[in-house]
Parts: sequence; structure tokens; C-alpha cells
Amino acid sequence: MTLPLSIARQLLLLSTGGQLPASSMRHAVANALREEGIIAARIAGRTKATLFIADLPAFELYLANQFGISSLTAYIATLEDTSSTRGDLVAVSSNSKTQARRTFTGFLVNSFAPVPCMLRGNPMSVHPLAGTFLFVSDYTDFVPGPDVIVAGVENAEVFGLASQLAPLFVRQQVLFVSRYPQHQSKDLIRWLQHIPNRYLHLGDFDAAGINIYLHEFKKYLGDRATFFVPTNIEALLAAHGNRALYDRQDLTKMPIAEADLIRLTGLLHEYKAGLEQEILLVRQ
Repeated sequence: MTLPLSIARQLLLLSTGGQLPASSMRHAVANALREEGIIAARIAGRTKATLFIADLPAFELYLANQFGISSLTAYIATLEDTSSTRGDLVAVSSNSKTQARRTFTGFLVNSFAPVPCMLRGNPMSVHPLAGTFLFVSDYTDFVPGPDVIVAGVENAEVFGLASQLAPLFVRQQVLFVSRYPQHQSKDLIRWLQHIPNRYLHLGDFDAAGINIYLHEFKKYLGDRATFFVPTNIEALLAAHGNRALYDRQDLTKMPIAEADLIRLTGLLHEYKAGLEQEILLVRQ
């Protein structure tokens, strides 16, 4: 997948705070960014929707990981300059053919206590030092212990502070996995489909978070996957709910069967608010 000049110009506009009609940006790159929740749509009236960048750091990381682009402005200027050489393209996109690239396969893992696993048939314990993560590259031969819960964390900050989540999982062995960087997410799904462990999704308590869970994890893992809803979610919504997170997407069209998730969506409608998962780091 390449990044055409026309799409690069539109992305630059969005990255500087601009908005575009949803109908004006139809391309695989734009679709991928929307699926990742990096670009979101804001409804204006009954039928109109405008696009905006919901997560600028994630957007910049996506461009760097997928296309090697550190500056959209420089990338656009180089493509617009008819005298640009292949070397110039390498300088602005790390790829003379401006194609997507993958340097590593695998995903990040973290834990708040030692977690028993097997790698290539050899026992190992996952417990990175504070301030570090473990990157599992040979994930096809990486197997958690049978009693280990695999917890997918949507937010990078929460993933990095896994030790603060320990009170939520008393007497449980939990291996945290990260959805980011986004280009590694397919490796994560392949691995989750390969192992028998229970999967618990820690996402934002809003339509976007539920949508990511349903379409990126539940769709592939079925009954092994559940969405984490804290027992005090109603109190958290009442005290800290954010109306902007409720307005961002429509919940009513999502197929939901889990009892806790049905309760959560009902509360989101009742309080007309959502919560980002960072609330889990706040001791109530």
C-alpha cells in the first residue's frame, strides 16, 4: 500500500487541526486509519459527517511505522518536486518506492507479576523490569500457561503501567498484550487464535472502544473473549463521564451479546457519557 500525494495532502490538513467531509476521503489508507480509531467521524446534522484526527501521536506513529514518514510536509514537497530523485524519496519515506514496510513481526507483552510461559518448548517467566516491555518476535512458539489470562490493553499508557492494574486481578495470572504499534495487531490476532487462553479486553468505555473490541477481537475469538467492565463502572461514569466520548459514535448498530457489555452500553446511554480506560489507573 502506498501513500498517494492527494491523500498525503488531506492527511496534512487533518493533522493540523482541519476537518474534511467523510465522502471526500475514500482510500485504503484512510480506511485503515479509521479502523484503527486514529481518524474518527463527527456527525453534523442527519447525513453529513466530517473526519478529524482523534489521536495525533498514534497518527504520527502509524505514518512512521507503515511508510517511514516522519514529516508529511517534507514528503509532500518531495513528491511535488518533479526534479526529486529516488534518494530524495528515501530521505523522506525510508523507501524509494514509498511502500509500506515491516521490520519486525510480533507484539509487546507486560505483566505486574511473573507469568509462566513456554517459548520454543522451553519454560520462561514474563516479568519485565519497570520501565521496560518484552517484545515477542517468535510468537508462533510462544505459549502462556493454561491458567494465564491474556489481557489486551488498548491504550499505550495503561499498558506501560500494568503494575497499577494489579488490584483488579487479585490471585490471577495476567499477561498484558498491546494493540500498538497498530501494524503489529494482525500478529497479535493470529497468536490469540492459536492459543486456548481466555482473552480479556481492556478498552475505552465508549463506542470507539467497544467497536475495536467487537470487530478486531471478539469477531475472531468468539466466546473466549470478553470486554472488561469494572464493577463500579456506574459510579465512575457518574463522577468522571465525558460527554464528548458519547457523541463521537453511534452504539445502537453494534451487535452485542455479553451481559456486562449490554449493561455498559445501557449506562453509556443513560449518562450520555463515556470514559477513557486511564480511569483504571485511578484508585477509587
